[in-house]
Amino acid sequence: MAVGLTLGTAVSRIRAVRAGPARAALDVFAIRILAAGLAYAAQVLMARLIGGAEYGVFATTWVWVAILGHTATLGLSQGACRFLPALQARGEFAEARGFLCGAASLTVLAGLALAALGLVTVTLDTALAAGPYGTPLLIAALVLPLFALQDLCEGVARSQSWAVLAIGPPYLLRQGLIMAAMAAAILLGAPGEAWVALACTLVATGIAATVQGLLLLRRLRRSLPPGPRRYRWRAWLSACLPIAATDLAGAAFGFVDVVILGLLMPPEAVGVYFAATRIQQFVLFVHYAASAATAQRFSAAQALGDRAALARLVAVQARATCAATLLVGLAVVAAGPPLLGLFGPDFAASLTPLAVLVAGSVAASLFGPGEDLLTMLGGERLCAAITLGLLGVAAAACALLIPWLGVIGAALAMAAATILRGLAMALAARAVHGLATPVWSGLTARTRS
Repeated sequence: MAVGLTLGTAVSRIRAVRAGPARAALDVFAIRILAAGLAYAAQVLMARLIGGAEYGVFATTWVWVAILGHTATLGLSQGACRFLPALQARGEFAEARGFLCGAASLTVLAGLALAALGLVTVTLDTALAAGPYGTPLLIAALVLPLFALQDLCEGVARSQSWAVLAIGPPYLLRQGLIMAAMAAAILLGAPGEAWVALACTLVATGIAATVQGLLLLRRLRRSLPPGPRRYRWRAWLSACLPIAATDLAGAAFGFVDVVILGLLMPPEAVGVYFAATRIQQFVLFVHYAASAATAQRFSAAQALGDRAALARLVAVQARATCAATLLVGLAVVAAGPPLLGLFGPDFAASLTPLAVLVAGSVAASLFGPGEDLLTMLGGERLCAAITLGLLGVAAAACALLIPWLGVIGAALAMAAATILRGLAMALAARAVHGLATPVWSGLTARTRS
């Protein structure tokens, strides 16, 4: 009787976790497309209001906020998607509460520590403080802990399959507030400079993070009532710190081209290239949507021993992601000229790097969700090692090609590194979990004997 009850409970839980992944992916994708539209409008507005050179300064500074802000969560944002669904599926609610409280505390402390380090660095380096990046970097240091906390909130909301709450505040509310604040600041007489754009971003991030945090706490109280907390720091951090390394490498992987461009080329060139990457985000959101809808389901299916469900989820994500990436990529390249034209006449040169970057994303999507499987099911250290290795390849390729080909060289370097990373993740997922992820493999799930 007890065995039957336990089996029935397990079946009901896994059905609840598996319910509607395709619908969730479409919801996430729709929101991210809308968010990308807002982000695009915000970037166009900013480029128009502050000019190409100042826009390049803003882009370089914002890249550092994104890299360090993701890192400040210590991997606990992605760890939430791995641990919380499994803990809740097994009924281990005390550990789930402990994870939530511990993750919030560590993220805030890490974000404040990185912000303090940034403030000290800029203050002590008089040449940096007096240059065009000085004031923007000081303001960016204040944005960083708020960005990190919001990144954690996104991960927790994703772990509960609350797609709108996960991505609405950071990608809709924050972008809308940035646009409103920037327009108001210029109308009130603020100079068209990068530090003004960063100050508007600080205000917008603070408001959006507060709103998201309060809404998340209210929903968590209903699904996870107050009670005792149990902490398993060693287990959590041993998994999450490699994820943090992967996040750092992944964030750096996504922005290493912009960073190296900022070191080797004038701000105007950075602005031209950054505009292309902002439009490319429409393509990248396809994978984000699929991951947000299915990554936590990988963890829950594995925790309940449902290999058949796991194999089906891998197949659905791989096929849908590849097809959608191709369609969205073609649409983005076709719409590139008018979209780039809104930035200004100087941004027509962004079209070629945009096409190269999109081609790299489409080719990488052929290899399936290898990274998600390594992060959610175990293999995070291997995932981190692969990302760090390919980050080195991307940085070396950028350093080699940018002096020779300029922004086109940066795009070629990143496209090649992206394809190699997708291949490496697929091979690793097959070796560690016996799951074949590429679209041409038949998408069969095989367990090692």
